[in-house]
Amino acid sequence: MTNRTPVDRHQTLRLLGALAGLSIVLGACTYATTENVTASIPDDYRLRHPIAVQEADRSIVIFVGQARGGLSAPQRADVIGLAQAWGREGTGAIVADVPVYTPNARAAAAVYREVQSVLMAGGVPSRGIILHHYHPDDPRLLPTIRLSYPKISAVAGPCGVWPDDLGPSIQDRTYSQNKEYYNFGCAYQRNMAAMIDNPSDLVQPRSETPPYTARRTAGFEKYRKGETTTTNYPEVDKAKLSDAGK
Repeated sequence: MTNRTPVDRHQTLRLLGALAGLSIVLGACTYATTENVTASIPDDYRLRHPIAVQEADRSIVIFVGQARGGLSAPQRADVIGLAQAWGREGTGAIVADVPVYTPNARAAAAVYREVQSVLMAGGVPSRGIILHHYHPDDPRLLPTIRLSYPKISAVAGPCGVWPDDLGPSIQDRTYSQNKEYYNFGCAYQRNMAAMIDNPSDLVQPRSETPPYTARRTAGFEKYRKGETTTTNYPEVDKAKLSDAGK
C-alpha cells in the first residue's frame, strides 16, 4: 500500500470541490426549469380567455299549448325577425324541431305550418327550411318548437375555471407572486364577444362607404367664401337653464 503525498491530497480536495460546485449549478438549473413551467399560464386575460370566431347556432323557442294551433302576435314577430336575420347572417338552413307523440303534437304541427309560411314570406326559400321531429325525454317539460340556424359568431370562455385556490397560501401562485387569478377577465371577454354584431370586425376593418357628396360640396363652398365650415345648432341656447358665469 502506497502513501499519498500532500500534493495528491490537495488534488483530491480540489476535485471534490469542483464536483460540489457542479452539483449546485445543476440544482439551480433544475429549479429555474420548475419556475418556467409554473409561470406558463399567461398573465394577460386576453391570452387566457381569447375571443374566437367560429360557427354557432342562433335559435328561438316557440311555446305551443294543447288547444292553440296558431302563432300569437309576439311569436309571429319573433319568426319574422328570425327570417330577416337569417337573410343577413345565416350560413345554413333553418332547422325546425317539432315535437311528436305529445299532448300538443297536433297544435305544434299546425303552428309549424304557419311558421313555414311566415318564413317563406320573409324571404327564406322552401329548401332553406328543414323539419326535424323529436320526442322530449322529460314528460314534465312543455314540448316547444325550436327554430335554429348556424351563423358566424364570436365566442369566449368557458368561464368558471378555478385551477388555483384564492385563499392565502404560499403555494398559491396568485397569492405569493401577486398574479391575476385564472378566471379573471373571462366574464368581460365573454360579454364583449356577445355584443359584437359582425365578428369580422375583430379580424379586419370594414371598407369605407361612399362620401356624402352634397354635404362635402356645401363645406367646400363655405371654405371658398371664407366662412366657417362648422355646423351651427341654434337650439343649443334654448336648452340653457342659466347664464351664470358669463
